[in-house]
Formats: sequence, C-alpha cells, structure tokens
Amino acid sequence: MKVYLVQHGEAEAKSVDAARPLTARGREDVERMAAFAARLGVEVHQIRHSGKTRAEQTAESLGRALDPPGGVAAVSGLDPKDDVRPVAEALAREAHPVMLVGHLPFLARLAGRLLVGDEEQAPVEFRYAGIVCLVNEEGRWQVAWAATPEMGR
Repeated sequence: MKVYLVQHGEAEAKSVDAARPLTARGREDVERMAAFAARLGVEVHQIRHSGKTRAEQTAESLGRALDPPGGVAAVSGLDPKDDVRPVAEALAREAHPVMLVGHLPFLARLAGRLLVGDEEQAPVEFRYAGIVCLVNEEGRWQVAWAATPEMGR
C-alpha cells in the first residue's frame, strides 16, 4: 500500500489574506508537481485534504492531473496540530493508495509515527508542494521516494 504525503503549496500570509490561498508561486509549484506526478504514473484512489483553502487548492490541482476514481475530498483530522494516531491507524487498514494534502507540523509528525514509531522525530523534510511517497510492506512503512517542485522543471 502506498500513501503520498503532500505539503500544500506556498500560501499567502494571514496578514495579506486570512483565508491563506496559494500565492502565484504556490500555484505554479503545485501545477508543476501535479504534472510531474502524472508523468511518473502516480495512481491514487482518492486525494484527501484538510479543508483549509491552501490544502484544497493544492488537492484540486493534483486531482485534475491524477484523476483519482475516489475523487478529491475534505476530511477531518489533517489540520496542522491534529493528533496523527487516528490517521496512522486508518492508513494501516487502507486497501488502495491515497494522497493526503496537509500542513506542518502534522505531516512531519505523521511521517515520524509511520516510519520510526515516534511522531517527535522528523525522518523526512517536507517542502511546499513537495510529495513524499511511503510504502507499507508487511506492516512496515518505508520511504519509496520524495520529489520537490525543482525536480518537476
């Protein structure tokens, strides 16, 4: 089983726009990564996001490029400071590859929980619009690959 962890693209500062939509650069980076993921042949059943504007915009762009059969959906439990345990436990039961679009520190804590069993550890570094692919083989999560917007150029 694969899970793709994606940090949303660069967003406007709260002082500029309280909704924090993607900046022009954020939109460009996300579009570039979406096209890159499609060229790599990334297949996911569903793309899930936190519901925050910046995550939703990132997920929608990825959805247009990857066309997941389960669509793009806002779900609870992916906010920056949410507890990662329920998501980690749910991922262990997933039957199909999924993509989670979220925020720091949540994504780093989730990766720590999955990869080393400690959400306080940061085994991978996330970047705006970056994708980290984890694979679960025989109950053990491992990093399969990671990509940043610079790689998609």
